[in-house]
Amino acid sequence: MPKVEITVPEHLEMQIAQLVEQGEFVNREEAIEDVLSTGIRAYKTSGPMEDEEAGFEDDGMMGHEDEYVF
Repeated sequence: MPKVEITVPEHLEMQIAQLVEQGEFVNREEAIEDVLSTGIRAYKTSGPMEDEEAGFEDDGMMGHEDEYVF
């Protein structure tokens, strides 16, 4: 299996360590691998937003700011 080196914020490292201490995972490597796999599956399911869809968040549906038109 390929090795990857990453740097994560301290609060994430603490959460990973806590999961291992609680027995959710055998070790840090297993925890990180599982969390990455879960995140990738979630990303593939929802997928990135297309550029044309991103505008709906800012302007509401159909360009109306305060209402949604169906």
